[in-house]
Amino acid sequence: MGGRFAELIARQLDLFEEQDADFLRRVDEAERAYDDADREDAEEIYGRYQELVEHGTEALAEMRDAYAGTLESDDADEYIAEFNQTVIDRMPRFGLEIEDL
Repeated sequence: MGGRFAELIARQLDLFEEQDADFLRRVDEAERAYDDADREDAEEIYGRYQELVEHGTEALAEMRDAYAGTLESDDADEYIAEFNQTVIDRMPRFGLEIEDL
């Protein structure tokens, strides 16, 4: 993706991955636990995984919105669209609902 905000967004997501590395490991572990779960436990384990995904998506949306708040309206709309698409491409598990937040 080569939009006007691409470099900034890449740095923001790099920072998120660096600062929240422990959280991201927990998400990976929860996904593996779901993949390995037997039928009886799968729904409950998936619920825990989904809660972590929602938390990550909300954290990314907060980051996005904080920066977008510093921009003029048209620039903010462009930035938000680029940010959302980059999350969808780079971190798909968090991109499923980012546009809804």
